[in-house]
Amino acid sequence: MTRRSIGIVVNGVTGRMGYRQHLVRSLLAIREDGGLALPDGTVLWPEPVLVGRDERKLADIARRHGLEDWTTDLAGALARDDVEIYFDAVTTQHREKTITAAIEAGKHVYTEKPLATDLAGALALERAAEAAGVKAGVVADKIFLPGLRKLKRLVDGGFFGRVLSVRGEFGYWVFEGDWQPAQRPSWNYRSEDGGGVALDMFPHWNYVLEHLFGRVRTVQATVATHIPRRFDETGAEYAATADDAAYAIFELDDGVIAQINSSWCTRVFRDELVEFQVDGTHGSAVAGLRRCRAQSRVATPKPVWNPDALPDADQRGDWAEVPDNEVFGNGFRVQWEAFLRHVVLDEPFPWDFAAGVRGVRLAELGRRAAREGRRVEVSA
Repeated sequence: MTRRSIGIVVNGVTGRMGYRQHLVRSLLAIREDGGLALPDGTVLWPEPVLVGRDERKLADIARRHGLEDWTTDLAGALARDDVEIYFDAVTTQHREKTITAAIEAGKHVYTEKPLATDLAGALALERAAEAAGVKAGVVADKIFLPGLRKLKRLVDGGFFGRVLSVRGEFGYWVFEGDWQPAQRPSWNYRSEDGGGVALDMFPHWNYVLEHLFGRVRTVQATVATHIPRRFDETGAEYAATADDAAYAIFELDDGVIAQINSSWCTRVFRDELVEFQVDGTHGSAVAGLRRCRAQSRVATPKPVWNPDALPDADQRGDWAEVPDNEVFGNGFRVQWEAFLRHVVLDEPFPWDFAAGVRGVRLAELGRRAAREGRRVEVSA
């Protein structure tokens, strides 16, 4: 058995997502399981090069995981011949500059979303990657979650008949940072730093809707900054200039209507932090991060509106659990493995920079729709 090492610059590894999901639960998990087996018997072995701005944090992460390759010198890391892939988990406002440097260094690029803070920047990165001939991909983790994979199984199996509508609820209460520390970094709430829930979440909704139901054709939205003052990591008060909630209606292929609320100012009264209800002529389903429940046409009760009496049916109990039927791996790792095979074996990878551009475009058009108070067409 031959082992083939592949050097990967992991930039932004000191951040929550870069560390927990991409380093520990993806790249190091692949190593712990003996590497990624390829069809010819070769085992692909990720060799992460940890990059960040804080030497102390980098050294601590390296020590905890038995790694020695870390640096604060991104340019030096990109210049190395043994590095083939650049992964970006830095804050959004810096992404265009760092990815451009990686492309110019001839590295394949895999990045967190959004691809850039605006459409012009995202298009520039797509064109640069294409001109350089490097492979490029964007994280699309939500579609690899067990709940949405089971929902996709229902779609592909024809369970819904004709899909009519989708209703999504995402969000939770992010503390303001004064009497309890905030669960999200303060830059998320400053538009000048690339923050905002629309820019953060609309790229997710774009690839989720594309993957399950079809391309987005129009968008209407209302965005809001419900909490105008917050407190940063040092306890200092600051003005929240970015939207912390976005309420959108998307029209998709074949007349499907999707309504999705995204909010960091809502308290959760549902089973999971994100849930999608899909209604079709032959059945409906509700999917979250892990669970998916369904109700077929023949199992649908016949409610009668009566506001003068308590419901005489168990509305939730009438839904059936969609079984796992397989072992679901960590969604970030699953997509990392797909990207590694894309780089080494040239296997297809649909979540490329073009897909990333569509996500940023939807966020930009959603904000335009909110500013102008109208429905905005999404070009093909």
